[in-house]
Amino acid sequence: MSAASAVLPHRRPLAHRAATVLSVLLGLACLWFGFDFTVLPETAAAGFGIPSWPDGQAAGYFGVKAARDFANGAVILTLLALGRRRSLAWVMLLLAIVPFGDALAVLGHGGSYAAALGIHAATGVVVVLTAALLFVTSRDVTRSASQTR
Repeated sequence: MSAASAVLPHRRPLAHRAATVLSVLLGLACLWFGFDFTVLPETAAAGFGIPSWPDGQAAGYFGVKAARDFANGAVILTLLALGRRRSLAWVMLLLAIVPFGDALAVLGHGGSYAAALGIHAATGVVVVLTAALLFVTSRDVTRSASQTR
C-alpha cells in the first residue's frame, strides 16, 4: 500500500470509478462517430473541423474514418469488459495519438484553432487523463498478481 493510498483511501475508488466512466464514454463516443460517419458522412464531417471536405472518390475517406472509430471504440469497451484495465491504460495512451493527429490535420487543412484545440486536442487530453487514471487504479492489482507468483 502506498503512502498516498494509506492517507487518502477514499480517492482510489473515486479514481477507479472516474476511469471506468471516462473509458465507457470514450468507447461509446468512438462508436457513435463511426456510426455517424457511416450513416451521415457529410453531416459528421462538418463537425470535424476541416472546412472543405473531399467528394466523389475521395469521399471514401469517410469510410476509413468510420472504420477507425468503430475499431477504437470496440477495443476500448472490450478491454474494459474483460477487466484488462492495465492493458486498456496502455491502449488509451496510444490512442491519444488519434485526436492529437486529428488536431494537426485540422490545422494543416484550413480548419480553425477552436476546432483543433477545443475538439481534438481537448479530447486528446481527456484520453491521456483517462490513461493516467487507469494506470493509477490498476497498479495495485498488477503488483498483487505478480507477488502471488
